Amino acid sequence: MEAGKVRNRMELRVNEVRARHNLERSDGMVAKFLNFFGLREQPFGVTPDPSFLYLSPTHGEALASLLYGVETGRGFIALIAKPGMGKTTLLFHLLEQFRNSARTAFLFQTQCTSREFMRFLVAELGCETDEQDFVRMHDEFNRHLVQEAMAGKRFIVVIDEAHNLDPSVLETVRLLSDFETPSAKLLQIVLAGQPELGDKLASHGMAQLWQRVSLLVGLQPLSSEEVKNYVQHRLAVAGYVGGRLLTPEALTLMTEFTEGIPRKINNFCFNALSLACALRQKSIDATIANEVIADLDLSRHLSSSGMASARVLGTETTSFTPVPVEAESGSPPTPPNGESTNMTPTQAADYMKRLARSLRNPQP
Repeated sequence: MEAGKVRNRMELRVNEVRARHNLERSDGMVAKFLNFFGLREQPFGVTPDPSFLYLSPTHGEALASLLYGVETGRGFIALIAKPGMGKTTLLFHLLEQFRNSARTAFLFQTQCTSREFMRFLVAELGCETDEQDFVRMHDEFNRHLVQEAMAGKRFIVVIDEAHNLDPSVLETVRLLSDFETPSAKLLQIVLAGQPELGDKLASHGMAQLWQRVSLLVGLQPLSSEEVKNYVQHRLAVAGYVGGRLLTPEALTLMTEFTEGIPRKINNFCFNALSLACALRQKSIDATIANEVIADLDLSRHLSSSGMASARVLGTETTSFTPVPVEAESGSPPTPPNGESTNMTPTQAADYMKRLARSLRNPQP
């Protein structure tokens, strides 16, 4: 009896990935996906689109602090949060608020020398140059600062991924803050990065920079209610007007698996919607949620040495155990095409891994 259940679930899984594979290969895959759910655009993309920004209480407070810091000319502001929390989206939204009233520069190439950093900064201002002399680039930047100040505009420099900056480059950034008048700072600098940025700022050699940081802003994971609101918000922005897309069981599974981290929520929802479309299901139930969780569970794909390294680094991935599908519905849903397969379990597992990889990298 138990062997029959295992065989039925294996056949269901093979048929699911076949349906998904057929959807991947068909022409107009993206259009079919959007039309199936009544969407104008992909709601769970990987780019930091500020139009999709969901202001949870923690994100709203962080944005308000950033706006206040820039408006009052505090000089240095630091935004520190774990990966995937939506830092870059928040920064893009911040710069959008000052599009007409300030000159802005956004830097994300942070694995560089001080000379390269200044060249990136000057280039961001529209002054492409092969100039290698650090002092001359510094003077060129100063000239732009004075011009903007005379025009009555703020000058905002946002440095994303700042945790990658070498201490010598952070010292260069500190020196930029010396541009000021007796009454105001000419430059507002936002340092954004992962917790490693906090470690660097707290180190002994960074005392002068840390003392200049007048506002320290953080982000927290979304609560269960906020996860639901986050998904509904992004769907609404993308044009979705249908009924509830996730069943309560699927929502619970997703919340536990993603830990309230926006990037992980996006990845989960993208895969879940893709699978639901392949199966021609208008909602995401626990069956689909469990399959997506199994696909995204990295702990299943680590070697013994990888697991050991994760433990040493404190980043060990905990295997997430999905609830049995039978607990929700009593029996698996009928495969969309009713086909059976002669694949062995080993062949099916290999086939599913390859197709899962192709799904995560869809071709437009």
